[in-house]
Amino acid sequence: MSCWQTIQDYGLRSIGIGERLLPRDGFTLCEQITLIGSGMLWNIYFGTLALVAGFFLANLLAVAKAAPSRWARKPAEWFIFVFRGSPLFVQFFFAYFLFLSLKQSFPIFTPFASAWLGALVVLFFNTAAYSAEIFYGALRSIPKGDVEAADAYGFSGWPRFRRIIWPTMLRLGWPAYTNEAIFLFHATVLVFFSGFPSRQQRGDALYYANYFADKTFNPFVAYPILAGYFILLTLVVIAIFGLINRRLNRHLPQEARRKLRIRPNLIR
Repeated sequence: MSCWQTIQDYGLRSIGIGERLLPRDGFTLCEQITLIGSGMLWNIYFGTLALVAGFFLANLLAVAKAAPSRWARKPAEWFIFVFRGSPLFVQFFFAYFLFLSLKQSFPIFTPFASAWLGALVVLFFNTAAYSAEIFYGALRSIPKGDVEAADAYGFSGWPRFRRIIWPTMLRLGWPAYTNEAIFLFHATVLVFFSGFPSRQQRGDALYYANYFADKTFNPFVAYPILAGYFILLTLVVIAIFGLINRRLNRHLPQEARRKLRIRPNLIR
């Protein structure tokens, strides 16, 4: 079988398109690269949707935590504390058994017991909590002169927040938020270890890397391939977030623009 035929058969296998059965023996390098790359589609799915949805929730939580009202501030503080204070790995297992219990009484929760939705919800809440703390710190760091200038120009309420406070908050918090985005994509590999099942062997990249490592008794091929894919994904995230960072700082002089400094979190 040629490498091109292997790509056609297994390139989209993780989403149910192509050859159904996994190769059993005589594993080629092309098969390993193709199937692990196919599994990366799920990692990108988890990371992208959780990041996009979590961004909006994080902004709401950051504003709520900075609000003078106790009724808005305390729920935001506790939400952030719970999801930042507990390990992501434990959150996966807790959510799985919670959704499993709810499914028995309320069939509407059946999709949540699957990885495609249940694990996504956990990642969504987790990244929203961490991102909210980043944006809250940025919100507290906004120079008072900017707010006073907005008041002097007659901005107040929602117009002041939308045109002055929110863009400044994003600009100040974006470098740290970029690191959170990178970590989120790396954290998607934990879905493999969680209780959420993989339907019909349609797992993520780590699922296929682990499959080849077990079958060949050689982890020094599949896992470096997996690491290579995540390095490429990290470079893509850095490039996209770098463009957004330049957009947020476009009004500043060149020497005053905040540059991205990627410092990935080694321990959550």
